[in-house]
Amino acid sequence: MVDREVARTIIGIIGNILSVCLFGSPIPTFVEILKSKSVGEFKPDSYLATILNCSLWSFYGLPVVHKDTLLMSINSIGLAMEAIYVTIFFIHAQRNGRVKVIKWIFIELVFLAILVACILKFSDTHEQRSKIVGIICLVFNVLMYASPLTMMRKVIIKKSVKYMPFYLSLAIFLNGIIWVFYAVVDKLDVFILIGNSVGILSGATQLVLHACYNNVQTTLKDEDVKPAAELQVQLSTTDEKA
Repeated sequence: MVDREVARTIIGIIGNILSVCLFGSPIPTFVEILKSKSVGEFKPDSYLATILNCSLWSFYGLPVVHKDTLLMSINSIGLAMEAIYVTIFFIHAQRNGRVKVIKWIFIELVFLAILVACILKFSDTHEQRSKIVGIICLVFNVLMYASPLTMMRKVIIKKSVKYMPFYLSLAIFLNGIIWVFYAVVDKLDVFILIGNSVGILSGATQLVLHACYNNVQTTLKDEDVKPAAELQVQLSTTDEKA
């Protein structure tokens, strides 16, 4: 019989692999940006949000708060990848885009600095720190998983799944499932459980839309269809991420 702690570790490793796939999904978009040396109409919003999300979950996974090595490791990887994406955007963006990046990175850094300082100064126990940081992580994680609602609305209106990459939707669904298992095996982590349950719901809804509209014929003009990569949504799957 497999030890529950070993089983949780194996599940966490699988979750890390799936999460890396999710974090890597925007790579084609940034390859195009590098080739064209222009960001076009591409916006960095989701990647800026994911930087904050990964930072929060990395903090949550630290020994000083909750101690979850696998959770901390994948979000640290995600943070590094998102930072690269935002850097590429910054290099090739116009002035307004660069100002936006600087502004939001500054706001996120200030928020994180205040949060870390307050948690370490005013929370004396790991239980208190885990609860406070976990709730904050959960709020941001749910917001991240809810972000594809705009994309799903467009799919329904246009009756076309060109706006929603199938493999991304499948990865979101599977990623949510594996992290829910991780949350309940050996020792329950309610914050990871709730956050990724929302991820399962989001991914399942997207897959249902694929089933409904995958074979529907549309008369969309090419210029009406944005590249699928631009519509990809980043999750801190583990938090996400799980």
